[in-house]
Amino acid sequence: MADTDRFGEDLADFVRRVAELKTSRTVPSGDLRTMLDAALFELDHVAERLWPGYERLNADGPAMGTTAVRDEQRLLRAVFQRFPLPVALVDGETVVRRLNAAAADLTGLRGGYATGRPLAGVLTPSDRTAFRSQAAAVARREGDRSLTVRLQHQPGVPVQATLTALHPGNEPRTVVLVVLQPPGTRDPMPRSVQGRVPDLAEATRNAELLELTDAMTVALLTAPGGDPGRVLARVPEVLHGRFADWVIADEDAERPRRRTVLGPEDGPVADVLAQDPADCPLVMETARCGAPTLQVRPDPPDSFGRDASGAPVLVRAHVTSLLCVPITPGPGGPVEGVLSLFRTGARLAFSMAEARAVDVMSRHIALAMRRSG
Repeated sequence: MADTDRFGEDLADFVRRVAELKTSRTVPSGDLRTMLDAALFELDHVAERLWPGYERLNADGPAMGTTAVRDEQRLLRAVFQRFPLPVALVDGETVVRRLNAAAADLTGLRGGYATGRPLAGVLTPSDRTAFRSQAAAVARREGDRSLTVRLQHQPGVPVQATLTALHPGNEPRTVVLVVLQPPGTRDPMPRSVQGRVPDLAEATRNAELLELTDAMTVALLTAPGGDPGRVLARVPEVLHGRFADWVIADEDAERPRRRTVLGPEDGPVADVLAQDPADCPLVMETARCGAPTLQVRPDPPDSFGRDASGAPVLVRAHVTSLLCVPITPGPGGPVEGVLSLFRTGARLAFSMAEARAVDVMSRHIALAMRRSG
């Protein structure tokens, strides 16, 4: 492939020079000899370099030039995906280009979702800077590196990250290969290549979502009328604990007011309650756009604002995934408020199915609030 690229560049340069020579008809007659010498030089270039290069590429044939390369690339992709150790390909900014199945199992990220996002985002905030720095050094070809990091959803488990530089022949930039080695023994076969069995965990989660939706419906139907704020106050009680570690309810969109905050007993609940929702970029963006926001390993840490001491709320609350949903009767309708849900520690991140369920509940909440207004 590299020979083909070089031949194409040489041919393009030759065509460009020939176009310049065609303008020689307009030069004074005294300069025609110089232009003739240049034309002869270009003909020699064709005979001595371009034509032999063409014959050499033609001799290789399409099977060697394209089909064999594609077959080899498919083989390498299959080996990468089935490799038993967690492996990722990133750039100097730790942005994921490819993630194998074992790495997806370890980090909790899906390969398609992880692509284009920084791998440092799955680490605890204290390890992200060091990981980015070492990846940048490897990308600058300053040698391979190894360091111990911790995943945000399993902060108590140290993971050995080994970084090495790869130099693909058809790419100008260095690619960083990251191998993640958790302690202890692991099943060498990723789930994607094991025998398929019924996913009982997924069926259980679907049943739990149905029960949660039913509980929310009962709470809204039995809420006292006359005050939308009292309706909104019932919502966190349904979601807290069973669905989210933190539930934050903000009323109104133009001048948001924090109505309710439910969180862990040892968490900074009072500080989050005292926070002005207008200082929370995620809340204001959700209210402005009228669309839900789902983040796994949220980054930057101050996207939900800071408390009175200046510390990022997401860091103090140890948030590993969040869901901000506008309370609106439907697309294009007025936003009555914003519901923010946090999960922390080793708890599973919010899924797309859960985000969809909360989005449906938010429409019911908006209708109940408007009925009570």
